[in-house]
Amino acid sequence: MSPQDAPAHAPTSGSKPSHGVDPWRIWLHRAQHTTVGHGLGFPVPAWLRPTRGEHRWPITLSVAAAIVLQYFLPPHLNSVISRPVMLGLECALLVGVIVADPFRVERGGTARRSATIVLIFLVTFGNAASAVLLIRAILDGTAGNSATPLFASGASIWVTNVIAFGLWYWQFDRGGPIDRMQGTRRYPDLLFPQMATPELAPPEWEPQFVDYLYTSLTNATAFSPTDVMPLAKWAKLTFLVQSAVSLAIAALVIARAVNILKT
Repeated sequence: MSPQDAPAHAPTSGSKPSHGVDPWRIWLHRAQHTTVGHGLGFPVPAWLRPTRGEHRWPITLSVAAAIVLQYFLPPHLNSVISRPVMLGLECALLVGVIVADPFRVERGGTARRSATIVLIFLVTFGNAASAVLLIRAILDGTAGNSATPLFASGASIWVTNVIAFGLWYWQFDRGGPIDRMQGTRRYPDLLFPQMATPELAPPEWEPQFVDYLYTSLTNATAFSPTDVMPLAKWAKLTFLVQSAVSLAIAALVIARAVNILKT
């Protein structure tokens, strides 16, 4: 048996005996010896091998929800860019992405990836502009004297913020959905619990959009990572920005609403 075929946890000559098995090395060893999803007699986790692309509809519904939330924001929170122009661009890009790859996220290509990134950027930019306008209105005392519209606007911006950052995590973790489908990148940018404890997850588990949306939600509510750990620098910085934006919106909206209710 050659050194390349030896088990990943086998001690080498002159090394200290191992007191435990490194699951990451075992997974990599199995992945290197598999072409159909099984190696050395046991299954390789789906996130380490080529699989089918995930269904398109959760991403489509989330983007559509963000567009609708932006549409119903008060006019004074959509004054940076013309609302019809922004929503028109978002809808056009969303339709184009769906037509190009309607059922599953399986077709790669620079044009499709670029269109998706531009769509996510527009949603993020429009929501960030609305958040800045809302925060400025609260600090200037021009946010109004009614708690209900203030809560509604703040909640709308906060939910859109969760969707937007969930899309960013989904788009860039391990190179994006196409690279994850092909299994070309072994090292995750975001470490999910199922990766650290594979015995608690079925072999067919792999992160999909709902997992990234949940990660975004927990980061926005806890203002820090919870069960999913950012490993890459871009992921840590993105978590930082999202937590800061979410904290600013929640703290200022709640504080202003409480002051209104007391008067």
